[in-house]
Amino acid sequence: MVAVRTVFDTTPRIEMHWQDSFVSFDLTQEEHDLGREPAQPQPIGLVVPIEWELVSRRQAIIRKIDSDYYIYDGDGQNSSSNRLFLNNRLITPQEGYCLQSYDELRIGQDPQNYATLTYIDPTDVRIGSAPVKTSMSLAPQQTITIGRSEDNNFVLDAPTISRHHAAVQRTSSGRYLLHNYSPNGVFVDRQQVDKTIPLEIGSVIQIGPYTFVLRTDALIIADRGENIRLDVDGITKVVKLKDRQSLCLLNNVNLAIEPGQFVALVGGSGAGKSTLMQTLLGIQQPTSGQVYLNGDNLVNNFNIYRNSIGYVPQSDIVHKNLTVREVLYYAARMRLPPDIDIESILANTLGHIELTQRQHNLVKNLSGGQLKRVSIGVELLADPNLFFLDEPTSGLDPGLDKKMMQLLRRLADEGRTVVLVTHATSNINLCDRVAFMGLGGNLCYFGPPTAANEFFEVPDDFADIYIKLETAENCLDAAAKFQDSDYYRTYIQERLSLPTHGGGRKSNRSLLPPPERGKQSFFQQIQLLIRRYIQLLRRDPVYLGLSLLTAPIGILLVWLATKDTLQDTSKVFDAALNPWLTPFVGSPNVSRAGMALKILFVFTCANVWVGLASSLQEIIKESAIYLRERLVNLGLFAYVGSKLLTLGGLAIAQTILISAIVLLCFQQPEPVAELAPINWWLGMPITTFLSILDAVCLGLMVSASVKNSAQANSALPLLLLPQIIFAGVLFGLDKVPIGRFVSWLTISRWSIGAYGTLIDLNILIPTSKNDAGIDFSQMMTTSSVYDTNWQNLGLNWGMLLFQSVFYLGVTIWLQKRKDLLKSPKRQPASSKKGK
Repeated sequence: MVAVRTVFDTTPRIEMHWQDSFVSFDLTQEEHDLGREPAQPQPIGLVVPIEWELVSRRQAIIRKIDSDYYIYDGDGQNSSSNRLFLNNRLITPQEGYCLQSYDELRIGQDPQNYATLTYIDPTDVRIGSAPVKTSMSLAPQQTITIGRSEDNNFVLDAPTISRHHAAVQRTSSGRYLLHNYSPNGVFVDRQQVDKTIPLEIGSVIQIGPYTFVLRTDALIIADRGENIRLDVDGITKVVKLKDRQSLCLLNNVNLAIEPGQFVALVGGSGAGKSTLMQTLLGIQQPTSGQVYLNGDNLVNNFNIYRNSIGYVPQSDIVHKNLTVREVLYYAARMRLPPDIDIESILANTLGHIELTQRQHNLVKNLSGGQLKRVSIGVELLADPNLFFLDEPTSGLDPGLDKKMMQLLRRLADEGRTVVLVTHATSNINLCDRVAFMGLGGNLCYFGPPTAANEFFEVPDDFADIYIKLETAENCLDAAAKFQDSDYYRTYIQERLSLPTHGGGRKSNRSLLPPPERGKQSFFQQIQLLIRRYIQLLRRDPVYLGLSLLTAPIGILLVWLATKDTLQDTSKVFDAALNPWLTPFVGSPNVSRAGMALKILFVFTCANVWVGLASSLQEIIKESAIYLRERLVNLGLFAYVGSKLLTLGGLAIAQTILISAIVLLCFQQPEPVAELAPINWWLGMPITTFLSILDAVCLGLMVSASVKNSAQANSALPLLLLPQIIFAGVLFGLDKVPIGRFVSWLTISRWSIGAYGTLIDLNILIPTSKNDAGIDFSQMMTTSSVYDTNWQNLGLNWGMLLFQSVFYLGVTIWLQKRKDLLKSPKRQPASSKKGK
């Protein structure tokens, strides 16, 4: 039996809200004008109060065609001032839109100042047509809770929303307060909220992709963030070359990208495709012009929208020694709230990228297409509604290229706005729009891909367009032709929506400073990064084994090589030494002292070697991953700290193994009274660890400064040579002031100084002639470097620590310089380019 709904009123109507005002109009005629001063008088003309200055004099025309009502912006020929939107899609004067019951249209894009127009048809019996709750009254002593859990007043469905994210409270005195409970944070009037902040009427609250506005006695959802449009207003990008010449990368580009569109940026090499994409993404600031995301300046407000934007760069953004599931797991833990249902998120994402059956495979064992899908999956975890991809089909065979484009088409069909840079055009017809860039950053075409060949007057082969635009002159001609074409008017001019200063209550958003980056938990991030780093080390046992055993094996070989030599040398000087006795004991003997210094030198070189070898690749090898995670929410100190702590733990393990070999194979020297209670078996591991740690920090600094892994490998000899030359062992530096000063900058000088102090190396050096009249003091002399006192030992250890801190500081500075997003410079409102 089918239930029949009783209908008492069959007349369609329009309900309009602006601020705290409300009007309703019945639709009884074939055509209605809507506005403050419509062309026709009532009842044909629907007249809103004159105080509604946001509404244009002629805001829209509503026409009945057959049994449906259609709405057209403006007067049907010219657009209104603040335009007409449905889910951020622009309704044009020419095309219009067929109204369906409970459609909510919007006039204006400013969340503090907009009007809504809701169409209601009482005869519409479609299931699910009732509107979703968008407002809630707020009485004194009442609290509205917001979050992902069903027990909240406002239930928000987004992975970046915590179960209990925030609450808005109205106190008994009439004050409004917002309480933030989530590590993912809340923005109020563009500023990050730590815990609690007072609100004012008109305050804009942004929680994940959702935007709320506080009205008098009510909290309203102004935007659910499900539909993202990009409006590009005359962006130009000019850079200065080394010869002081200027190079134009983008030349006055205008675009209108609407929600749910799949847009391809194509063109020859050097045409500005990647520059355009990074400008649309908000990580490059144009020389002039602006990019607007739903009416907001994207560069100035990137920190608010960073979690709503997915970005897959050309380089892979995954660790290949993790499984597919592990890659997604660590990315989810980095980006999403801690109370998220991680299992359902992973299952949903794996299904999206069609890798459920391969979730336990190591990424390095996947095909090229599967690898790209993993990178896309990382971005899908946060369910972004704006997606950018740089050459996602590069290097794929035709079949994988088609499957990748079909995946992106499906993402767009689900409501996401997808923009990609590509050279592969065999499946370009899957896109809604194609932007063809020419040399000099000129936009030569923007429109449906099926019409591109007709516009360029080339045969059916899309590749012929590339040939036609090989010269700068042809590109300029094509750009000029496009500016004067119907394609430009239809797909850009009529659809471009730029912020306007609407009437009524003035918005203060343009006066607010750019929002700060959201604050993330340092301890949660560093713990997660260390877990991931340890997992990567475990997956490479050969590398881990070499890191741990290289230095101990080298020291063991030194002992084997010097054992017999020490015994023979002892006999020459008539010293009763057994093979296990170290050169660190006995009477002064230049051979014994020289051998001791050489062995200490080997210890130092081994420490520096293993420290540099374990750290030189650590930052540069994951630079693409770092840049992407940093763009989302990765903390700089958490990242560098995870490297330091993990490699520091590795340094402790290396120290234990090195110390075990030294203590087992070499007899301990006698304790030095001046250094009590520190003796060799305690001071030697401390010196070893500090030396390795110093080398690790130096390696991280170099890894942060080079541009690729090859440069890091090439730097290793250049880093080791100064450590060898200026250690003061192979060459005396006491009589060479410049060399002595340079040695202060090395790790080896302070490492070997600490070792020599611990064994009291100076006491082993003879200072007078022997019985045969040989003056050994001319062969080797005592040095203040090895003075046996706490002050000297503390200086050596302190300098090793100081160098470590200095290298870390430079590493952080170098990494900070790599940030793709720079703090935007504030521009006065009057500087905006007029149209």
